Amino acid sequence: MISKIIVASNNKNKIREIKAKLADMDIEVLSQREAGFDIEVDETGTTFEENSMLKAKAIYELAKAPVIADDGGLEVDFLNGEPGVYSARFCGPDATDRDKYMKILELLKDVPDDKRTARFRCVISYIDEEGKEHAFEGICNGKIAHEPMGEDDFGYDPIFMVGDKSFAQISQDEKNKISHRGRAIDKWVAYLKDVK
Repeated sequence: MISKIIVASNNKNKIREIKAKLADMDIEVLSQREAGFDIEVDETGTTFEENSMLKAKAIYELAKAPVIADDGGLEVDFLNGEPGVYSARFCGPDATDRDKYMKILELLKDVPDDKRTARFRCVISYIDEEGKEHAFEGICNGKIAHEPMGEDDFGYDPIFMVGDKSFAQISQDEKNKISHRGRAIDKWVAYLKDVK
C-alpha cells in the first residue's frame, strides 16, 4: 500500500479536494512544492490526457514516487469543442478569467438555449510507484448561461450552468461532488482501493 502521493500542482483547492477524497486511506498528500519540486511544466500536448501526463512524468522523474496530475477545461459544442485544451490560454497569456468567459458569451451571442450545450472535462494521470501510467476521465455536462452568475469568479464557473445554477453559485462541497475533476478523482480513488 502506498503511503505518499505527490500532486503535480500547488493549487490549494486541488490539494484539499484530493486530501478529502483520500481521508480514510492513510495516504500523505503533498503538493509538488511541499515535496521539494518547484518546476513549471510546458503544456505542449493537444489533449487533456497528454498535458496531465506531461506534468505527472516531470515530477515522477524527479521524485520516483507516486504522482498524480490533472488537466481539464471547458468544451462548448457550438464552438466545435473550443476552448478545450486551450481553456487556460484562451484569449492569450495575460487574459483574466473574466476576459475568457466574456469572450465565450460574445461568441454565443444570440445562440438559443438548445445549442448552448457544453461540458467540463478532466483527465487525471497517475503514475504508480512502479512507474506504470494510468488515466481517469471525469465529465460534467451543462449549458452556457446568457450572462455571468454567482460571486465566485473562478475560471469559467460563472457561465457554466448545471440545472438552474452556475458553478459559481454552488458551494465548493457541492461542486466537488459533481465536477469533472471530482468525478475523475473518484475513479482514481476507486482504483487505488481496488489495488491496495
